[in-house]
Amino acid sequence: MKKSERLTKRTVVVMNQALIHTRDKMIEKLEESKGKNFEIFWLPTYSPKRNLIEIIGKFIKYEWIEIDETRKLEKLRKAISKKCLII
Repeated sequence: MKKSERLTKRTVVVMNQALIHTRDKMIEKLEESKGKNFEIFWLPTYSPKRNLIEIIGKFIKYEWIEIDETRKLEKLRKAISKKCLII
């Protein structure tokens, strides 16, 4: 008996569209695992234009601070802190 067939509560696995999740072997395993209380919810394809954190990150990286300040974490922290003090 498969583990998914022994589930007593509804279980939903949330999957994104990463390559590892969409490979044939993974899809086969997921399909094999489906049981009456097991389902898969696929997130939509990556949409940076709808993701606020991506919009903010792009703005910071390309318009707010110099590109070389984004290459090292400590430089990035200092640059963002400095900009925040100005605001």
